[in-house]
Amino acid sequence: MHSISLEKNSAAFLSPCSKSKLLFAGFALVIVISTFLPFGLGAELPAVCKKEIPAITFKNLSPPYKDYLYFQHHQFFPFEYKASVFRLINAWWLAEASTLVYADEAFVKQRFSEAGLKRVKFFNRSGTQCFIAANKRFAIVAFRGSEIWKRNERFDPGQIIADFKTNIDIRLSDWIRGGRVHSGFKAALDDVWEEMLPEIKILEARGIKIWVTGHSLGAALATLAADRLLDVQGLYTFGSPRVGDQEFQSRFQLKAFRVVNGNDIVTSMPAKNPYHHVGELKFIDPKGGIKDQPGFVEESDGIPYIDASNASESGKESQKFDSSVFIPSWIRNHVPLLYSILLWNELVEKTEIQWPR
Repeated sequence: MHSISLEKNSAAFLSPCSKSKLLFAGFALVIVISTFLPFGLGAELPAVCKKEIPAITFKNLSPPYKDYLYFQHHQFFPFEYKASVFRLINAWWLAEASTLVYADEAFVKQRFSEAGLKRVKFFNRSGTQCFIAANKRFAIVAFRGSEIWKRNERFDPGQIIADFKTNIDIRLSDWIRGGRVHSGFKAALDDVWEEMLPEIKILEARGIKIWVTGHSLGAALATLAADRLLDVQGLYTFGSPRVGDQEFQSRFQLKAFRVVNGNDIVTSMPAKNPYHHVGELKFIDPKGGIKDQPGFVEESDGIPYIDASNASESGKESQKFDSSVFIPSWIRNHVPLLYSILLWNELVEKTEIQWPR
């Protein structure tokens, strides 16, 4: 009885204003909980599992991949935009972006927006395409790979010819920061540079971290763009060809990560000497894991034969009459979709969160 009386007496000291403040604080707490626990108290998290690695056939060898769920479960794996070392989570985000940008402008903008990057600009000049997607914290500058590689919804001979000229012009041209670089890659970047630079400057002035990425030809352009900008937070490339000579390599100061899936053929082009790679190698091994390959000599006779598709033996048997049997591993391992899926699977494998299965 005494304790009940004490509670009533304590409540009596609360003024109407104090009671209103307590009530408001309670409502605020509920709002905070509902905001940061989007599935509610007691609700189960959605299953976040590894993705099945598809058999690569002539039908899905080339992008775009409009049935793929880009940035799926990104809310559980937020981009670490301040990172200065290799982060698997960032590799996955940027692989997704590098794969996504092969699609048409409207599709790309919608997917970036759904991932929280609502400011999206598209730049398209003389065969070079680039998307800049940003929010208030970071921006992703993603260059599209070659149209020769891309599966077009409509045949565009002008675009294909432009890319062909870019790829075959392997002469070396002087580079602004020293050394020499692939003439075709440099010319392709120059085509779009003056148009995209003002957007980057606006973002930099707002303190937004700039991240640069691309797959294949897009990786080469990303490398040159990042080196020209200098003030970028990070550069991740996927299936990148060699870009410059040994002096370019020695002068390259950016913290860059070059992700290579098995024996991806494009990463061995153009021929070494005079061309050299830049950036820290991150190698996707046969089981899909990411390794630094200690002791691996980049300028040896190229990347050894490795099939990183992870297709099961039973799966290979069931596909023996499919077109996949005609696609060698060194072409299959260049598929941008595989980079995204393999990095996602490794991210799920390495995360400390115990996801429902």
